[in-house]
Amino acid sequence: MKRTLIALVTCLLVVLSCVTVPAQTSKLRVGFCARTISSAAAPFAVATKLGWYKEDGVDVELVALAGSGDCVKTTATREIPFSLPSVEPLAAARAQGVRAKIFYTAYQGNIYGIAVPAESPVQRITDLRGKSIGVISMGSGGVPVAKALISTAGMNPETDVNIVVAGEGAQTAAMLRSKQVDALSQFDTQYAMVENAGVKLRLLETKEIDRYPSNGFLALEETLTAGKKDAVGLARGYAKATIFTIANPEAAVRILYEVFPELKPTGKDEATAIRDDTKVLQARITNWKLEKAGVKRWGENSETNYGAYAVFLLKWGVIKEKVDAKDLITNDLIDEINKFDAGKIIAEAKAYKPR
Repeated sequence: MKRTLIALVTCLLVVLSCVTVPAQTSKLRVGFCARTISSAAAPFAVATKLGWYKEDGVDVELVALAGSGDCVKTTATREIPFSLPSVEPLAAARAQGVRAKIFYTAYQGNIYGIAVPAESPVQRITDLRGKSIGVISMGSGGVPVAKALISTAGMNPETDVNIVVAGEGAQTAAMLRSKQVDALSQFDTQYAMVENAGVKLRLLETKEIDRYPSNGFLALEETLTAGKKDAVGLARGYAKATIFTIANPEAAVRILYEVFPELKPTGKDEATAIRDDTKVLQARITNWKLEKAGVKRWGENSETNYGAYAVFLLKWGVIKEKVDAKDLITNDLIDEINKFDAGKIIAEAKAYKPR
């Protein structure tokens, strides 16, 4: 009996030694700062589909929010650990004591600006006096950007223009057609979606903001300390997928439809849908590229550019107190986030075939 028992225990130990304990996966809710998740979410889909998030032990769930203001608020109140807002509401919140930082700049170029229908008589910002400007929501980054640009033109954004909600995509296009709004203060991918809906747009010159950064991954400082691994995993997967999407945007759109089937347009044949959403991605690709900010690493936060933008926002009344760039950003995680082979990802993207 004793020998039999010893043999059984030995066998059990051998079996247990071969069992692989699965790595713990963190389920991360991430704020996507628009009411509608669009093809701009392609990097999240690609990182999920190709297993890059899984490799880093994260499972990402996107949460659609009304705009960057709501993203900053829900991150500050700990409702969600991470979000992807523009910097304007963060600068305002930081001045109010919110200890949160952007740890990965996703959009190195400024995605915002004011657009009008191609045939509009409006040629410059000053022509907007007495006009209505449509934003996605009153919590979107387009609101403070519009106010700042109106101020640079010597007008009062509270009295000389009317900023109203115009929705997104086809809804925005309908508002323009019916002349319920004269101009838009939205962003690159939304403008591509409006054009896909049949309204050709023209961007007004906004050289005052062209060099400033836009959206980045935001978290409370305490989250970046306690949840460093999750922050790195989220951003690294996004970086890899950004490279993939730049190299093969059509493949990224197909993956987007697979991971988020609800985003596949209805009422269009597949070829048209892919063409339209690839156009949306191309609008964003311009602002993903590192050369827009003069940085070398994916997600790197340019202290110079953030500092200049903070000065601009203070000058034109978007924020009321001076904010230092070091209080808005941190590059502490950038080296670890960039531990991957970009060349290998580009090759994989170019060779990718839908299964």
